[in-house]
Amino acid sequence: MDSHDSTAMHCQNVSKTFRTGNREVTALNDLTIDVQRGKITGLIGPDGAGKTTLMRLAAGLLHADSGSVTVLGLDAARDSLEVQASVGYMPQRFGLYEDLSVQENLDLYADLQGLPVHDRPDRYAELMRMTGLAPFTKRLAGKLSGGMRQKLGLACTLVRPPRLLLLDEPTVGVDPVSRRELWVIVDRFVKEEGTTVLLSTAYLDEAERCENVIMLDQGQLIGQGPPEQFSQPLTGRTFHLHSSDRNNRDLQARVTGRPGVLDAVIQGEAVRLVLSEDAPTTVEELLPGQQNITLEPVPPRFEDGFITMLRERRDPVTPGTDSTTDPPASHSEPPGKDGTVISVRDVQRRFGSFYAVKGVSFDVHRGEIFGLLGANGAGKTTMFRMLCGLLPASNGSLQVAGVDVRKTAAAARARIGYMSQKFSLYGTLSVDDNLQFFSSAYGLAGQRRRDRIDWATTEFELKPVLDNKSGDLPLGYKQRLALACALMHEPEIIFLDEPTSGVDPLARREFWQRINALAAANVTVLVTTHFMEEAEYCDRLAIMMAGEVLSLGTPREIKQHASSDETPDPSMPALSMEDAFIHLIETQTDEKIESGTP
Repeated sequence: MDSHDSTAMHCQNVSKTFRTGNREVTALNDLTIDVQRGKITGLIGPDGAGKTTLMRLAAGLLHADSGSVTVLGLDAARDSLEVQASVGYMPQRFGLYEDLSVQENLDLYADLQGLPVHDRPDRYAELMRMTGLAPFTKRLAGKLSGGMRQKLGLACTLVRPPRLLLLDEPTVGVDPVSRRELWVIVDRFVKEEGTTVLLSTAYLDEAERCENVIMLDQGQLIGQGPPEQFSQPLTGRTFHLHSSDRNNRDLQARVTGRPGVLDAVIQGEAVRLVLSEDAPTTVEELLPGQQNITLEPVPPRFEDGFITMLRERRDPVTPGTDSTTDPPASHSEPPGKDGTVISVRDVQRRFGSFYAVKGVSFDVHRGEIFGLLGANGAGKTTMFRMLCGLLPASNGSLQVAGVDVRKTAAAARARIGYMSQKFSLYGTLSVDDNLQFFSSAYGLAGQRRRDRIDWATTEFELKPVLDNKSGDLPLGYKQRLALACALMHEPEIIFLDEPTSGVDPLARREFWQRINALAAANVTVLVTTHFMEEAEYCDRLAIMMAGEVLSLGTPREIKQHASSDETPDPSMPALSMEDAFIHLIETQTDEKIESGTP
C-alpha cells in the first residue's frame, strides 16, 4: 500500500507520558495506527484512554516521547508549523471569543489561518449556509446556544479548508437536533471537499456511522477496523428481555450481575442483554422462577462490541455493580398526601425582556426519576436553578419538599443535593479536601461526618485518588466525586444537570446503577440529559423548548405521541426516543416559523 496516497496520518510505536504530582501517567503506550484519506475515522475509548493526547500529537501541539507521528506526509514533531497549516483542530473546549460576534470570530480565525481577504466572502457564505448561522452573524458568541456555539466553532476551524480535520468530542453537551446537524456538516466536507476526519466521541451510535474505528484503552490500541468488525463476533449473543409486569429498571437490576451477563441496558421497551459465549439463553436459566418474561434475539450493534471488549480487559464486575454498601436512607413520610415532593405551577423567569422559562407546570413524586429534556437553550438549567433556590423565579409557585422555594430557599436547599452541568467543585483542592469541605458545609460533624466521608470514599471508590487534585481527575472520577459531595448529607431530592455529558459508556452505566439504587431507596431524582437512551431510565419526562413544556408523560407516552404524528400507521415501527424528541422539536419549530412567532 502506498501510504502517501492512502494514509493521511500514521503513528508508529508512539508513547507519551505525563507527570501529575508524584505520579507518572502513561497516556499512549507503543501505539501504531493508520487514518485513511477521505474518510471519517472514529476515535473511541473510555476516559483516560489517550484520545485527546493523540489528537494533540497529530496537530503538532505535543511531541511523542518515542515513536513517530506522520501527518499528510510530514513529521508532526519536526514540521509542526507546516502540519498546523494543513490541519483543522477543534478541541473539546474550542476557543471562541464570547464578547465578539459570530462575524468577528470568523474574521479573527481567518486572520489566524491566513485566509486571503478576497477568498473570505464566498467561504463565509458557504460556512454560514452549512451551519445555519447566517441570520446570527451579528450576535455575540456568548449569547449563542450550546449547539450554535459548536457549529460556530466548527465553522471557525474550517475557515481555511483543511486536508485533515481533527474533532475532539465535538457533540458533547449538544442536543440531538444539533448533533445531527453537525454530522451533516462533517459529511458534506468529506464528500464535497475530500476532507479526512478523525473524530473522537462519547456517543457510540456516532462511532457506528464512521467508516473505520480506532479503539483505545489505557493508552493502548485494542482494535481498529470498520464498526461491524466489532459487532459481528457477538452474533447470537445479544437479546431483548421483556416483562409484562415489571418496569425495565427493576428487570435490569435483576439480571445485572447474573452469570454470563456481560451487559444489561434499557433500550426502548426492553432490556438489552449481551451474553458471554457459554451463557444460558433461556429465561428459566437466566432468571429462575421469574414469570411473564420473554427473551428475543436481536442483531448485535457496535456498542455491544465496545462494552464487551472493555469488560474482557477488566474485572468483569464494573465498579459499583455489586456494591454492598447501603444506599442513602429513604424518607418515609411524603410532605403531601399524594406523595408529591416537587410542585411547579405557572413558573416564569425573565432576563430583561427575554423569557428563559414561561408558564411551566409539573409535579414530581417521591422516589420518581423525572427527566427534563430539551434543545440547548430550552430553559432546563434555569428551571433547575430555580428549584434549587439558586435563582429566583419571576412569577409562579415552586414547592420543593414542602417548602416554598421563593420564600425560604435556604430551607429547601438543606433537603436537596445538586450536581451541576459543569464540574463545580474546588479543582485546586484534593479529593479528600473536597469531601471534608462539603460535609462541613452541609452541617455534618463528629462521628456522622466521619461515617459519611467513609461511605463516600468506599461507595464511589475514591480511595486511590484521595490525595489528587480534583481538577486533575479523569472525567469519570470527577463525576463520582461530584455525586458523592451532592449526596453527603443524605438529601431526599437530588438534582442532576447533564451529569453524564462527555462521560464514556462504562462510566454512564456505573452512574445509572447508582441513580436507580437511589430511586429504589425512595430518593427523588430530577435529571437533564442529551443522551436519549438515558431518558428511557426515567419514570416520566418533560420535553422543553424555548422555555415551555412541549410534551409531558412516560417515555412510552411521549414516543406514542410523536409516533402518531409522524407515522400514523400503527403497523409501522415505533419511534426511538431520539426520533420522537427530534420530531417534537422540529414540529414545534416549523409551527413557530409558519405563525411568525419568535
